Amino acid sequence: MKTAIGVGGPASGRPGDFERFANFATCAEKLGVDQAWSAEAWGYDAVTILAYLAAKTERIALGSGILQISARTPSMTAMTALSLAAASGNRFLLGLGASGPQVVEGLQGQSFARPLTRMRETIEILRMAFRGEKLAYEGKHHVLPLPGGEGKALRISQPPNPELPIWLATLSPKALELTGELADGWLGTSFTPEAAEAHFAHLRRGAERAGRRLEDLTLAVGGAFAVTDDPEPWIASMKPRMAFQLGAMGSAKTNFYNDAYRRGGFEDVAIEVQRLWIDGKRDLAAERVPDDMILRTSFLGDEATVRERLRRYAAVGIDVLRIEALGADTTARLDGLGRAVELVREASG
Repeated sequence: MKTAIGVGGPASGRPGDFERFANFATCAEKLGVDQAWSAEAWGYDAVTILAYLAAKTERIALGSGILQISARTPSMTAMTALSLAAASGNRFLLGLGASGPQVVEGLQGQSFARPLTRMRETIEILRMAFRGEKLAYEGKHHVLPLPGGEGKALRISQPPNPELPIWLATLSPKALELTGELADGWLGTSFTPEAAEAHFAHLRRGAERAGRRLEDLTLAVGGAFAVTDDPEPWIASMKPRMAFQLGAMGSAKTNFYNDAYRRGGFEDVAIEVQRLWIDGKRDLAAERVPDDMILRTSFLGDEATVRERLRRYAAVGIDVLRIEALGADTTARLDGLGRAVELVREASG
């Protein structure tokens, strides 16, 4: 297994964040981390930090985890991906996602309807652009050039890069099937190795539909990491975040995280926590998150416990672990990250 970190995310954008993220990523590279993924929601965009890191780093792969397909036209996404690949010496991994209706409709002002059709069309246009073809396309969401206008089909003037990888962050069964069918990699969340088939069965079905195998995809999931004889404080600190995922990462009608945890064996918990969160009882929602749910989605405990968790992920075929090293300050988090790199290498041996 390889190791990865994440930078950015919903809460990013505070004074000093940019430099802190960049410094952490450059230190992670020195520790042997293989990938850095830059998220975007309603804070920093996922592109700017990667361009900066491309100039600051030499080896680490740089991924967008994710670019929202509703926030850019496919042609602009292609131009951005080709530019980041060129700037980084082909270290760029293009991660895409549909996001959710609250962000897509609330922040981007776009309809969230038929996200899978939009994703398929986006990928098809991207592949055309990466091959250096003129962008002439007729789909349900995207038509190039615009009918009845003065435009003509254009070719992006950057050199073709047909091997530029596309990863998808997906959770719903049909979206997972699309990932298995079309993507080079999967950026997974709401995952436990004990219930891997809740995701893998759909990924496999899509892969087989395209004449591929599940093993043809690079599978990446993540979790919090801390080697400690007293995991209880960390478990407690992570319960509000889990409650937020179950209750607020989407609307009451559409919450892909909640649905995925239900399929993964936490149905009763997911339903109750979401209900409490929507009712405004957020502290109680966090209290209802069981310790086992945190432990099964992270790497917390003494060294023997963490080693066993890592072996479980390796055994089910995970290729990349996104590590969130816990610690009181940056030094402690980097120390934890360095230990995580060592233990992941051992678990993969």
